[in-house]
Order: sequence, then C-alpha cells, then structure tokens
Amino acid sequence: MVTRQYWLDTMLKTADPVLTALAENRLKASLPLEFHPDRALYAPLEALGRTLCGLAPWLEAEVSGAEGEAQGRARALARECLRHAVDPRGPDAVNFTEGYGQSLVDAAFLAHALLRAPRALWYSLEEPTRRRLAQALRSTRKFTPYNSNWLFFSAMIEIFLRHVGEAWEAAPVERALGAFQGWYVGDGVYGDGEYFHADYYNSFVIHPMMVDILRELREDEKYARLYEIELNRAARCAGILERLIMPDGAYPVVGRSVTYRYGAFQLLAQAALEGFLPASVTPAMARCGLTAVIRRVHRENIYDEKGFLLPGVAGFQPELAEGYIGVGSLYLCETVFLPLGLPDTHPFWRDPDEPWTQKKIWAGERGEIDHAQD
Repeated sequence: MVTRQYWLDTMLKTADPVLTALAENRLKASLPLEFHPDRALYAPLEALGRTLCGLAPWLEAEVSGAEGEAQGRARALARECLRHAVDPRGPDAVNFTEGYGQSLVDAAFLAHALLRAPRALWYSLEEPTRRRLAQALRSTRKFTPYNSNWLFFSAMIEIFLRHVGEAWEAAPVERALGAFQGWYVGDGVYGDGEYFHADYYNSFVIHPMMVDILRELREDEKYARLYEIELNRAARCAGILERLIMPDGAYPVVGRSVTYRYGAFQLLAQAALEGFLPASVTPAMARCGLTAVIRRVHRENIYDEKGFLLPGVAGFQPELAEGYIGVGSLYLCETVFLPLGLPDTHPFWRDPDEPWTQKKIWAGERGEIDHAQD
C-alpha cells in the first residue's frame, strides 16, 4: 500500500502545522500573515474549515495499525481545535461574524467537514463545545450570500444543523437548489450564477456540496429525483476532470482560485469516495490519475520554514493568488485526499495500476470516444 501511505503522509504533512498550532491555542500567533495581511481576520477559520473538510472522511473511517495511531492523534487534535475555535475567552477563538462575509464561506467548509465525519468531529465533542459550535454556525445567518456558489455556503450550514438535530432553516437550501437548476448549462457543468465561468468552482464547491446536501434530503420525494439527476451530472463533471489530467500529472491552470492547487480535483476524489465515478473511469484510473497530480504539484517549496502553505501552483507563485486569497484559503487543497476515507481493501486502493485517459491515449493505446451529456 505504498500509494496510500504516500497520500496519507502528504495529507498529514500539510494538515499538521494547522492542527497542532490550533490544538495548542497558538494558531493566530503562528500563521504567517505576510502574504495578504488584510486577510488575517479570516485566516484561522479558513485554515481549520478547509483542512478538516479534506481530512474528514479519513477521520471517520475505521483503520488500524500505524495508520490507526496516526488517525487517533489527528482525531484528538481536531477535537482540541474545535474546542479552542469556539472558546470565546481563548486566544484562538475564530471569527464567524466579523467582516463582509468570508466567514460564511469557511463556516460552510467546516460544516461540510462535520457532515462528512459526524462521529469523529461532532458527537465526540463535549456538549458545551457542540452548543457553542452550533451557535457559531447559526450566527453566520447574518450574511446574505452572493447569487453564486455562495448560495451553497448558507445551504450547507443549514443541512449540517438539520443532520445533527439542531434548529435549521429550509429556505437557504431551497434557494440554492432552485437557483442552480436554472443555471445548469449542460455536460455536467453549472454556471456560477447566470453565466458559465471557465474555472474549477464546479469542483471546489458546487457539485461537492450539492451532492451531499441532496443526499441528506433524498428521503423526501421532493428531492429524490433531483438527487439522481445531480449524481448523473456530478459523475459527468468528474469524468471531465479525469480527462484534464495530462500524462505527466499536469492539468490546465485556468480560472480563479488556482492556488487551491489539487483541490481542483475535489469532485473526482469525492466521486471515488462516494461511488459515483462515471463508467469511463475505473477506481484504479482515478487513483493513478490523482496520484500523478499530487506528485506533480507537491514539492517542498509549497511550504514555508514552519510548514505552512505558500501560495502558488507549482511552488511559490504569489502572483497567481487573487486578493481574496489568504494563507488559510490554500488549505482547500486537502480535499483531493477524500478517498483515504475508503478502506485499504477497496478497489480504489487494491486494483492494479491502470493508465488514466490522457496517459492511455497519448501512449497510443486504445481509448474511448467521449460524448457530451445533456
């Protein structure tokens, strides 16, 4: 299981500085803020929510041996992080309500993490921490989301609250789902608002949150058919992502937020985890393609001397980061590691290596015709 160990080591190398610092109540003192210092207000919640969003399926999984020991440590750190994050008197209490609304974004990534790992990240918390955390999530209702992928941030928070039996509001969920049905442009892709944008937001936010929100609602006849439609669309989009991986693991750097690095492939990783890969992509193809991307992107100069992430794609490239991106934003890259939530006996990990689509075609091997989807 060399590949799984490589994924695990890479995921934890990135996560550990964040989790260790916050567990010790020193994240605010430790995070490097020289890069876009005006984002300091949001950076701690960004780093926490996005890190846990990627680690959550693995934290929830049943593993043993040395991996189980690493998981036990990470679970303990995560619990301490959550406790300190919502301790109003602590030095590392994170911001859920100040500023123009960025806190809504990262409260939603944190809620998505909690939804992905309710046993490890919610029910294992002491009751006072759960109470404070639920109230902190509800406090983001003060923000009105933009008419874009931001609609899913409000919706995700409400769906998580619903999942754990807290008071929740249906209107933000209905608004997000209704709007995006009107913004579907075909071939597995949604516009981000009224217009299509050539970027990775269908993978960063739209499909991952929509799939998991609708899964929570699928018992309701009103949403059951929509869930099946969305799974089909998400599978197609995941298949397109797989086809974007070049034979050497490179991929098109296009659109905004490219400094989220291999977080661009969250949807493909989620499709492997949750079992909705398209028929054209086997679990082994997804594993090998994603591994190639991780190996191509991951290098020592994506970290500073303390181990925190630096902005860029292939190393330190701060010019690629928009003004809204701070050091905490970069941790959405951890979502590529979602398949670590699968047991090591799963075909994703056990099937023999298989070339992904572009590697197969450019090696002159037999390929398949790609067809658009309504």
